[in-house]
Amino acid sequence: MELASILLFIGGLGGPEVILIILVFVLFFGAKRIPEMAKGLGRGIREFKESSREIKDSFEKSAAVQPETEQVNLNRE
Repeated sequence: MELASILLFIGGLGGPEVILIILVFVLFFGAKRIPEMAKGLGRGIREFKESSREIKDSFEKSAAVQPETEQVNLNRE
Protein backbone atom coordinates (compact mmCIF):
# COMPACT_ATOMS: atom_id res chain seq x y z
CA MET A 1 0.00 0.00 0.00
CA GLU A 2 1.13 3.48 -0.69
CA LEU A 3 1.58 5.97 2.12
CA ALA A 4 -1.06 8.29 0.67
CA SER A 5 -3.70 5.56 0.64
CA ILE A 6 -2.85 4.61 4.23
CA LEU A 7 -3.17 8.23 5.34
CA LEU A 8 -6.49 8.58 3.54
CA PHE A 9 -7.74 5.44 5.25
CA ILE A 10 -6.66 6.62 8.69
CA GLY A 11 -7.95 10.14 8.06
CA GLY A 12 -11.43 8.76 7.43
CA LEU A 13 -11.69 7.18 10.88
CA GLY A 14 -13.62 9.00 13.55
CA GLY A 15 -13.70 8.60 17.31
CA PRO A 16 -16.30 5.81 17.44
CA GLU A 17 -14.46 3.78 14.81
CA VAL A 18 -11.15 4.07 16.66
CA ILE A 19 -12.80 3.00 19.93
CA LEU A 20 -14.41 0.02 18.18
CA ILE A 21 -11.06 -1.03 16.68
CA ILE A 22 -9.38 -0.80 20.09
CA LEU A 23 -12.16 -2.85 21.72
CA VAL A 24 -11.94 -5.55 19.06
CA PHE A 25 -8.16 -5.59 19.44
CA VAL A 26 -8.43 -6.00 23.23
CA LEU A 27 -11.07 -8.72 22.90
CA PHE A 28 -9.09 -10.59 20.26
CA PHE A 29 -5.66 -10.50 21.92
CA GLY A 30 -6.52 -9.95 25.58
CA ALA A 31 -5.40 -7.14 27.83
CA LYS A 32 -2.37 -9.07 29.12
CA ARG A 33 -0.85 -9.78 25.70
CA ILE A 34 -1.10 -6.24 24.33
CA PRO A 35 1.85 -4.85 26.38
CA GLU A 36 3.97 -7.85 25.35
CA MET A 37 3.08 -7.28 21.71
CA ALA A 38 3.83 -3.56 21.99
CA LYS A 39 7.19 -4.33 23.59
CA GLY A 40 8.02 -6.77 20.78
CA LEU A 41 6.94 -4.25 18.16
CA GLY A 42 9.10 -1.56 19.76
CA ARG A 43 12.08 -3.93 19.88
CA GLY A 44 11.59 -4.80 16.21
CA ILE A 45 11.39 -1.14 15.19
CA ARG A 46 14.53 -0.36 17.20
CA GLU A 47 16.45 -3.23 15.55
CA PHE A 48 15.26 -2.11 12.11
CA LYS A 49 16.44 1.46 12.75
CA GLU A 50 19.83 0.24 14.01
CA SER A 51 20.27 -1.98 10.96
CA SER A 52 19.31 0.78 8.55
CA ARG A 53 21.69 3.17 10.33
CA GLU A 54 24.52 0.60 10.04
CA ILE A 55 23.83 0.13 6.33
CA LYS A 56 23.75 3.90 5.79
CA ASP A 57 27.05 4.30 7.66
CA SER A 58 28.71 1.56 5.61
CA PHE A 59 27.55 3.20 2.36
CA GLU A 60 28.86 6.57 3.53
CA LYS A 61 32.21 5.04 4.49
CA SER A 62 32.54 3.27 1.15
CA ALA A 63 31.62 6.48 -0.68
CA ALA A 64 34.27 8.36 1.30
CA VAL A 65 36.92 5.74 0.52
CA GLN A 66 36.11 5.45 -3.18
CA PRO A 67 37.41 8.90 -4.32
CA GLU A 68 40.73 8.21 -2.58
CA THR A 69 41.20 4.95 -4.49
CA GLU A 70 40.34 6.64 -7.77
CA GLN A 71 42.94 9.30 -7.03
CA VAL A 72 45.57 6.64 -6.35
CA ASN A 73 44.73 4.92 -9.64
CA LEU A 74 45.09 8.21 -11.52
CA ASN A 75 48.52 8.83 -10.00
CA ARG A 76 49.75 5.39 -11.11
CA GLU A 77 48.90 6.02 -14.75
